[in-house]
Amino acid sequence: MPAQRTLILLKPDAVQRGLVGEILARFERKGLRIVGLKQIVPTTEQATKHYAEHAQRPFFPSLLSFITSSPLIALCLEGDSAITVARTLIGATDARLAAPGTIRGDFGLSKGNNLVHGSDSPEAAERELAIWFTDGLITWTKVDTVWVEG
Repeated sequence: MPAQRTLILLKPDAVQRGLVGEILARFERKGLRIVGLKQIVPTTEQATKHYAEHAQRPFFPSLLSFITSSPLIALCLEGDSAITVARTLIGATDARLAAPGTIRGDFGLSKGNNLVHGSDSPEAAERELAIWFTDGLITWTKVDTVWVEG
């Protein structure tokens, strides 16, 4: 199966709580490769595009306020079945109901403070990656060899 790419956002609560390293390690230990990574404070425009499907919901203004409140980490992960693998590692949306061993189950606090966003389909991943990586920060070459200095 060819490698698949997905967008992961480590939301402001993950960054503020110092969980970035732990969360990244879980994705990497599962065999997903980081091919794009940046820390940014999202613009309202980016956040509105990203969460467009929620625009008519009552929680939309507070969602935009939260996601643009401080830095987040945007990731492009690559690997076999990357979308399914990442979403399984992330866990249920409501962190209070997420299974132990998942990122949200171990570290999330609520439905709103659930640390991570992951694309839910190949189409969503393509759309979302275009929103967050417009500046060419995704590595498109395959790495077969790791060079160790010594």
